[in-house]
Amino acid sequence: MSDARRRAEVAEYAQRLHARGWVANHDGNVTVREGDGRFAATPTATSKAAVGAEDVITVDDSGAKITGRGKPFSEIGLHLTVYRARPDVHAVIHAHPPTATGFAVAGVSLSEPMIAEAVVSLGNGIPTVPPSAPGPAACQTLAPFCAGHDAVLLGGHGVLALGADLEQAYLRLELVEHLAKIALVARQLGGIRPVAPAVIPSLLEARRKAGLGIAAPEAPTAPKLVVACAPAPPGSDVQVYDPKRVNSKDLATIIREELESALKR
Repeated sequence: MSDARRRAEVAEYAQRLHARGWVANHDGNVTVREGDGRFAATPTATSKAAVGAEDVITVDDSGAKITGRGKPFSEIGLHLTVYRARPDVHAVIHAHPPTATGFAVAGVSLSEPMIAEAVVSLGNGIPTVPPSAPGPAACQTLAPFCAGHDAVLLGGHGVLALGADLEQAYLRLELVEHLAKIALVARQLGGIRPVAPAVIPSLLEARRKAGLGIAAPEAPTAPKLVVACAPAPPGSDVQVYDPKRVNSKDLATIIREELESALKR
C-alpha cells in the first residue's frame, strides 16, 4: 500500500470515530505503521471529524515529526510502545467510546470472558491498564499488557485497540464497546455469567487457527461457588452462592459437593 493510501485510511478511520460518537473535541488518535521506523498519525488539536489525508503527519520511532503541517499528539508514546512490543501490529486506535470508557473510569473490569465469539476475536477478556501519569510512566504501565492482548481499557482514560490493519483495530474497538454495553445490561439483570472455563481452550484454539492476534494468556480459573452466611472477602478464590443468580439445581449440586468434601477429610 502506498503512503498516500495509508494517510487516506488514517483520515477515514479518524472520521469514523467521530461519526460513531466515540470521540469528542480533540479526543482520540489513529496511527499506522509505514515501515522503516515511520508511522502515519493523526495530528494533535484537531477534531477527528475534520481530519483529511492532507492533515495526516509522519513521525519516527521516537515520536518526532518527519513530515506534515500538524504536530504529534501527546499520547504518541502509547502507540509506539505497542509497535515496539508487537511486530505483528500495523495499526493502533485510541478512543473514548462512552460505555467502555465508563467501565474504565469507574474501575470496573471487563476481563471476564462473557461471550464465546468475543473470546475468539479478543482472547480471554479485556484487561484494564492501571491509571498512571501521562508520558513515560503511562508507557511503562502499558508495556506488560501489549504482548498478550489486542485491546485494553486504559484506566480512567478510554480504550486502546490494536490490529494487523486499521479495519481490524477499528472492529476490535467496536467489539469492546459492544461488550461493555452487554456487560452493563447483564449487571443490571443480576450479573455476568462468564463463559465456562472448560470451553475456553477450544475457543482460544479457534482463535489461533484463525490467525487472530497472538497467543492469549491462559484462561482464568473460575472461583469456586460455596454456600455461606457472609460475602466472600476481597481477593478470595471463592464465590458465595447468590439465589438470584444460581438456580435451585445448582444449589443442590453445591451442597452435595461440599458435603462430599467434608466427609473425605
